[in-house]
Amino acid sequence: MLIARDIMSREVITIQDQATVKELAQILSIHQISGVPVLDADGKIVGVVTESDLIFQTKKVHIPTVITILDAVFYLEKPDKMKDEMKKMVGAKVRDILTSTPITVTEETPLDEIATIMAEKNVHTLPVVNGEVLVGVIGKKDIIRTLID
Repeated sequence: MLIARDIMSREVITIQDQATVKELAQILSIHQISGVPVLDADGKIVGVVTESDLIFQTKKVHIPTVITILDAVFYLEKPDKMKDEMKKMVGAKVRDILTSTPITVTEETPLDEIATIMAEKNVHTLPVVNGEVLVGVIGKKDIIRTLID
């Protein structure tokens, strides 16, 4: 069975958390990729940012649904969700729109587990780590490529 080491891209394109959203859009467009790991100033992975995060910036604002009973307001959704969405929508830096605490895999992770993570967690970009060191990245195209070989 194939493992992450067999299918990962070793030449990882990354972006710094201080980069602008425009710089991110340029990187994704130039390299024709759907997401990149985000690194802090020390080179440590702090998140992942994808095309979906960029598209999020142009969506309509969703006001949380509430009901009022006897002057009490009850949110039918998490009130913090709107705060997080607004932060992403107006974010100018990658750190404002990234998904923090990224899901990662190791070089030994089996292909079926990688595919399961991507499908169940709706993840498009999976960083491959050795300890805390980023050693590769797996995208959906890498999974699809295994079907051809």
